[in-house]
Amino acid sequence: MDRLILFIATGGGAGYLPRAPGTWGSLVGVALWFALRNLAVLPYLSVIAALFVVGTLCAGSAEKIIDRADPGLVVVDEIVGQMLALLAAPHHPGAVLLGFLFFRLFDILKPFPAGWLDRHIHGGLGIMLDDVVAGLYSLLLLQIVWRYLLP
Repeated sequence: MDRLILFIATGGGAGYLPRAPGTWGSLVGVALWFALRNLAVLPYLSVIAALFVVGTLCAGSAEKIIDRADPGLVVVDEIVGQMLALLAAPHHPGAVLLGFLFFRLFDILKPFPAGWLDRHIHGGLGIMLDDVVAGLYSLLLLQIVWRYLLP
């Protein structure tokens, strides 16, 4: 069971890749978006919600297995956040790239309340929530930039 938990928590092993595991996890999120991009909004959100619940459980369990709080190899949070960032992304390579870059920026900077959540909420839920906030900020910024600044 530990192997399955770690498989999910590490995004199929992406979290074990060298340097910047969060970026690798975000790329897994982009790949999942690509596979699911033609779904209607509700089914797409249902996939994200299911992955959030499973990810929360697996991230919390992975902390215990590895015996380290919020280990870098746990990237299921980046996958969920990146999928949120691309929720309403146009099917255009530039939009996907911007969504990816915005998410990585917000994931690293952790603007309020992401940073607060990261510091004060622990376990699997804490691991996931700051990336959900980063994903929502990215979604909003992508929509503004794509619709109003790049007509």
